[in-house]
Amino acid sequence: MRADRLVAILMMLQTRGQVTAIEVADELEISERTARRDLESLGVAGLPVYSQAGRGGGWRLLGGGKTDLSGLNTSEVHALFLMAGQQAGVEPEVRAALRKLVRALPEPFREEAEAASQALVRDPRGWSPGQAVDDVRTDNPEFLGAVQEAVIRCRQLELGYIARDKASSIRLVEPLGLATKGRSWYLIGDTEAGQRTFRIDRITSVSETGEAAKRPKDFNLVESWRLISDEIQHKRLPFHASGWVHPYAVSHCRFVLGEALRIGPPREDGWVEVGFRCHSPLGLARQLAGFGNQVRVSEPPELIDSLVAIGRQLTEMYASAGAIS
Repeated sequence: MRADRLVAILMMLQTRGQVTAIEVADELEISERTARRDLESLGVAGLPVYSQAGRGGGWRLLGGGKTDLSGLNTSEVHALFLMAGQQAGVEPEVRAALRKLVRALPEPFREEAEAASQALVRDPRGWSPGQAVDDVRTDNPEFLGAVQEAVIRCRQLELGYIARDKASSIRLVEPLGLATKGRSWYLIGDTEAGQRTFRIDRITSVSETGEAAKRPKDFNLVESWRLISDEIQHKRLPFHASGWVHPYAVSHCRFVLGEALRIGPPREDGWVEVGFRCHSPLGLARQLAGFGNQVRVSEPPELIDSLVAIGRQLTEMYASAGAIS
């Protein structure tokens, strides 16, 4: 529950003045790697946290650790609640932690803190297969801060943008929310052409129009991002297949294929029903061939034909090598 951890780390820094990643890990019962990542994230997000290297070093709050939550300025409050905000599956405990923190803030910050906590969804799945959560670090594009403020304050934006085909344009956008996936940040917004998703590192300019953004009352950021992510993956991986995976190979298969794998229920014999997605039958066959008899493909025929062809090639190659030896 990252919200609890971030607040706990801030309180540790406030009361102790300085902490190490090992101390945070021991106190919060997490790995040292996770503790270090959380400490770095607080600093990257704009909170007054910095590291001091060398013997006797550690992590400190600016001001000698005397800053308390009520002393955070507006940008720091926004940064904290963005970091501790929504994820693809928000636990009730995270929401409870955020509510407690909101009540501890001065009155002027509360409304914007609530908005910041709902402004960002963190998708723990990277775009690439096998990308673990701990391997994901988001970049900080040039106009990220300006876009974040517009989302939180619900302000209409005029964006300079370069599309995937390199075409540049000026877009009038009603900001709805932010999302992170892999190393990238995305802005979800309404336009004259309907809802669109913008990669923030492709934004070339940002200016507020002075108008309040129009936000649908029934807009759900988590659900919206799920649909967007599924649609993008469908375009990236248009080829579909199905089959079964031996229970011992499910974890490895999930690691190798990532979002290209959909796991279903187990059969009576223990084998797990799965669905696959890939760019082409041959590409998927090359990935599945490494699992040997731990994966059984049921359809489509062209994928089975590709697996048979790979098996024949390997048999011929190694049979020939055996004959020579």
